[in-house]
Amino acid sequence: MSEIPAKATESEDPSDGARAQAARDGAATGDAMWQSSPPGSMYDYIKVASFAIGPGGLVDQWSLRAEQLFGIPAERAVGMDPIEAFIDPDLHERGQRKMAEILDGREWTGVVPFRMPDTADGVRGEEGLAEVYVMPTKTAEGDKAAVCIVVDVRTLRSIETDLAASQAIFGQSPFGFLLIDTDLTVRRANMRFASIFGGTPDDHRGKGVHDYLRRGEAERVSATLRRVLETGDSITDMHVTGFVPGSEERRHWSVNLYRVHSGSGRPIGVAWLGTDITARRAAAREAAAARRNLALLNEAGARIGNSLDLETTARELLDVVVPGFCDLATVDLYQGLLAGDETPPGLADGSAELRRVAFASAVSDVPFGGGGLPVAVGAVHHYPFNSPCADALRTARPQSVPAEEGGLVQSTLAVPMVAHDTVVGLAQFARTKGSEPFGDRDRDLAVELAARAAVCIDNARLYRREHERALILQRSLLPPGDPEASGLDIACRYLPGNAATEVGGDWFDVIELPGHRTALVVGDVMGRGLRAAVAMGELRTAVRTLALLDLEPAEVLAALDEIARGLGTPGGVQQATRAARQPRTADLSEVYLATCVYAVYDSVTRRCTFANAGHLPPVLVEPGEAALMLDVPPGMPLGVGGEPFEEVEVELPEGALLALYTDGLVESRDHPLDEGLQAFVGALTDPTSPLEDVCDHVLNTLDTHHGEDDIALLMARVQGLPADSVGDWTLPREPRSVGRAREYARGQLLSWDLEPLVDTAELLVSELVTNALRYGEGDIRLRLLLDRTLVCEVWDSGLVQPRRRRARDTDEGGRGLQLVGLLSAAWGSRRTPRGKTVWFELPLPDGEHGLTDPAEALLSLF
Repeated sequence: MSEIPAKATESEDPSDGARAQAARDGAATGDAMWQSSPPGSMYDYIKVASFAIGPGGLVDQWSLRAEQLFGIPAERAVGMDPIEAFIDPDLHERGQRKMAEILDGREWTGVVPFRMPDTADGVRGEEGLAEVYVMPTKTAEGDKAAVCIVVDVRTLRSIETDLAASQAIFGQSPFGFLLIDTDLTVRRANMRFASIFGGTPDDHRGKGVHDYLRRGEAERVSATLRRVLETGDSITDMHVTGFVPGSEERRHWSVNLYRVHSGSGRPIGVAWLGTDITARRAAAREAAAARRNLALLNEAGARIGNSLDLETTARELLDVVVPGFCDLATVDLYQGLLAGDETPPGLADGSAELRRVAFASAVSDVPFGGGGLPVAVGAVHHYPFNSPCADALRTARPQSVPAEEGGLVQSTLAVPMVAHDTVVGLAQFARTKGSEPFGDRDRDLAVELAARAAVCIDNARLYRREHERALILQRSLLPPGDPEASGLDIACRYLPGNAATEVGGDWFDVIELPGHRTALVVGDVMGRGLRAAVAMGELRTAVRTLALLDLEPAEVLAALDEIARGLGTPGGVQQATRAARQPRTADLSEVYLATCVYAVYDSVTRRCTFANAGHLPPVLVEPGEAALMLDVPPGMPLGVGGEPFEEVEVELPEGALLALYTDGLVESRDHPLDEGLQAFVGALTDPTSPLEDVCDHVLNTLDTHHGEDDIALLMARVQGLPADSVGDWTLPREPRSVGRAREYARGQLLSWDLEPLVDTAELLVSELVTNALRYGEGDIRLRLLLDRTLVCEVWDSGLVQPRRRRARDTDEGGRGLQLVGLLSAAWGSRRTPRGKTVWFELPLPDGEHGLTDPAEALLSLF
């Protein structure tokens, strides 16, 4: 072993400057073993220090590494006794013996515990453990000395731990690990990486990222590696896509990159830690698809079915699925379904006619034939029996439609629209080339979307059916068209309070009575909906029937009261009468109550007779006067019973306006009844305006959109029968009156230019006057009325009503009333306060309605 000089002038610290000088010296001498090469010397990691001990056992020289290791500068350390300075006092004696042996020329190696000297302020020095190698030497004078090499054991143990951790990473880590050199080649790979890409870890040494990844991905990763080397910024969770040897499956990795430094802090490469996230990416895609599908279903629930129109609902479905789910879509509905059939035909074989009601496309100029020729929106068509679409309609299961060769569409689903086990149509969803083909999850989603739309379409169909039925019921319960009446100009409005049923308990009616009289009726059944509408229909029918009997208004309401009490009783009126005599315990829900005002207007006298059953008072507007409510005793509502009804007769001036209405027009939660009546009376300011305009003005002025109750409004303007349209004569009770009656009738008809009616009218007048002479009492009154028809009335004081009977072939008489029935358009009799009136009606000659020949009528009797 060569001796090392005890005194040295150069520092033993392997700094970068010293290493560079050593490299220059080595290059000059050609001795390569002294060159410094990356990643650097091991002394960058191991703390090695040296100092020299002189002949007296004291520190003679103190290196810079010793200063770093022990924390004592050279000027303080030189001259110190190392045993006294660094060894525990309990070990001083043993240390002195070893020092003596060393100065005697013996080498020694061992592990020595040491303690840093106490600081100047009295802080106890730290303890440590050092491995010491002592080599004897001599000074220039020949005295014995020693050189000590010291290694910090703690650093060695740390290096052992780091080596163990490194070995665990490279040999036991479940993650792929690479150490990439500064030239971007693999310096070291672990077993996990080698198990994925094949070979042993050493086989990957020297390879670059281009050997593992395709060009575009490799260039991106290389650029990232360079950035990490240059900046030192680490990269976390960088996604890298590639393929492993022997497989065409695309793999995904999550890579973390960070720069690696030498012990001196110089960058020596990049550490690559990769995790295979292919399964995680697939699960994430599945989760994203599930979230997207759920969001699509939520959107469908919010957007589909907002309208009760079939075509609109179909378009709402396509607005949801295009382009979020597919690129093109169509909806076909059964033509029978759209036409209102209860059950669409052809469900068994799927060949029934369908109408294309909606089409949507996210790709311009792309026709969608669905396996055949393109079908325009609104066109009626059907699918061939063996086509996938017909199969989907037959089986109520989705079918895949093969793509047309050379077409833009690559994947199509034909999904039947099933609601309540009934197929209502077919939805087709298509994706173009470049989009992902439909999978099983997409098929399930398409079925769910189509089912939701089908339920909404079926609901729309049911609503339309119920709506049409409600309209039919409404038309059957209200006067058809624009009502007409003699001596009256009529306008009316009806607004249902329930938009779902379109009908309610309010009604109005205009009934023509004999003698150019008119019955005006407005009523309100308490309650809403179909139940009230049905009760209203029964009462309206009863009113019309009672009106044909030509009863007085009070008598009509009395009869209606009996009928209303019988509506809620299974046994009818008789059972209701018996129940009225017993304690009342019936369910109130079966009690039908209604209000009604019944008025009879005579166009000859312009007098109107009112009777009221708990209804709101009529409103009269005379020309030049303010509107006023008529004082008509209200009476009790229909169905209560026990109270008679009063009549009030009012003479209406020419041009006066009469308004009948229900409480829905003037009462709501926001407006009390009194305020509503005042507002209604205030709205009737101009009785000369057209009645239709007056009705619209009233409805626009008042609160008619509250939806709380039905609204019925009936308005009539008085236009009395002119005096020259009335012929009135009183005849004495004698046989000559028959001839005079014929003369009066002939003369009046000729003055009215009604010569075609003269013969028939003379014959019928003769029959009625003869009956009055034979069966009646008192003077006879003959009256002719000309309006839209000709009416003839014969009055007398007798109370016995004429009764038509069929005469036998051998009877000489008894055929007068039969002749009246054959020759007239209508005839009848009614009671009057002073007797009775028998009348007949003849249509005016207008060229459309031919008159019956009296001679043929007489012959037909025999």
